[in-house]
Amino acid sequence: MRVALVHDYLNQYGGAERVLEAFCEIWPEAPIFTLIYDRQRTGQAFDGRRIKTSFLQKIPFVRSHHRPFLMLMPLAIESFDFSKYDLVISDSASFAKGIITRSSTLHICYCHTPTRYAWDDSHKYIREFGYPSFVRAAIPFFMNYLRVWDQAAAERPDKFIANSQFVASRIQKYYQKKAAVIHPPVNAKLFYVSQEADEFFLIVARFLSYKRLDIAIKAFNLLGLPLKIVGDGPDSAKLRRMAGRNIEFLGLVSDARLRELYARCQAFIFPQEEDFGITAVEAMASGRPVIAYQAGGALETIKQGVSGLFFKAQTVDSLVLALKQFNSDDFKPQIIREEAMQFDKEIFKQKIKDFVQNCWAEHKENHRL
Repeated sequence: MRVALVHDYLNQYGGAERVLEAFCEIWPEAPIFTLIYDRQRTGQAFDGRRIKTSFLQKIPFVRSHHRPFLMLMPLAIESFDFSKYDLVISDSASFAKGIITRSSTLHICYCHTPTRYAWDDSHKYIREFGYPSFVRAAIPFFMNYLRVWDQAAAERPDKFIANSQFVASRIQKYYQKKAAVIHPPVNAKLFYVSQEADEFFLIVARFLSYKRLDIAIKAFNLLGLPLKIVGDGPDSAKLRRMAGRNIEFLGLVSDARLRELYARCQAFIFPQEEDFGITAVEAMASGRPVIAYQAGGALETIKQGVSGLFFKAQTVDSLVLALKQFNSDDFKPQIIREEAMQFDKEIFKQKIKDFVQNCWAEHKENHRL
């Protein structure tokens, strides 16, 4: 079977790229088609792979500033030729699902989310893109085009896989498509349980407004509890100005240091609404409870009183209340780790292989009729 993989753009390394890595392990000979590729920004994670980029790759600065070129991305993704492939797996949060394939080619889309800036509070996302005001004034006209294209693109995959029930419900709402749910892979076996915990709490996140680190910082300022924050991003300066002396910014750390921080923290703080939330599961794989906002993918990974605590409102007061109620003695690290192991990468890979095998058998049968 001739297989190809498709990814929106390879200019960062996050949860979607971890899914792509797992696909590469399942189909080691499959080429990767992507709009743009930046080897440094992906941490050389895809060295040795055949990577085919679109015409956008030749535009100066596009790898570091791709958002101004959104209007060209539908054309770019449709320019790829998949005529010689039997199976195409698209790994998509925006454009990759919009590839064009032959009727005899099986196209399965692993969907991280319907395109957020087209459907989900699009005005907020456009503000966060940082465009000048005169550009923002014209964007609504282009957004209408993107929504029409995105709706048409959602008709092209033969099957959808969602990364959570939360995302599956959004696929149903915006695309009127049913999606199987296979949670994304976590390298749970790489993490370990420490016999001792330190006094600090931990956050690991990109510094973006929707991550709501501002809530956590204000809550810890009020309580004076020690908080360590791993990560970086556009909101770095603002968040650092907001933080008291009890809050320490560690920047980006090595994998070994991150595993140590997970294992030794009192609890992991998760104030954002995520489609899934890999960092929360990594903390659980380290035997540490998670104090999370009660929404999104966290509802599918965290069990109240077993692997963490929920706070109901995305407010400082609600998080403060949860922190006051938290007692580390109420949680058993080994049980928390067992909860995380169901999301291990090897389990993900087997579920994907089983799903693809069943879809391929159905696809062959339908084309035999």
